[in-house]
Amino acid sequence: MTDNELQELVIKISQEVFHRPFRHQAYFNRRLRTTGGRYMLISHHIEINPKQLAVHGEEAVIGIIKHELCHYHLHLEGKGYRHRDRDFRKLCNETGAPRYCAPVTDDHYLIYRCAQCTMLYQRKRRINTEKYRCGKCRGKLELVSE
Repeated sequence: MTDNELQELVIKISQEVFHRPFRHQAYFNRRLRTTGGRYMLISHHIEINPKQLAVHGEEAVIGIIKHELCHYHLHLEGKGYRHRDRDFRKLCNETGAPRYCAPVTDDHYLIYRCAQCTMLYQRKRRINTEKYRCGKCRGKLELVSE
């Protein structure tokens, strides 16, 4: 999907779901890492993480677009556009917009296993297995895979 196709999709969703026009720009931003998309308060543009499309598909992107359009339309109307505001939560429920998106990570994890109870632990950083023990049974931890 290109930026032009994304722009058309956002305009279409805004008109069909919110019954209001989208008059600004929507585009992909490859620098987004921890979020599915964001609404820019000053410029009123919407940025979408392209990894969401690659990993979770078009349905996930449509959900993110609905979520960001909730911010967009509420902000332009002068209503509560933040996640904690009642207006935002109400509009998300009415339009079927998700409150959160599925995570996309490129991180690799180290997997440790307890020698006694076989409980698994995922860690981003290497830990000292001589110093740390299992939180469940206090057994010795061993590195399973990197």
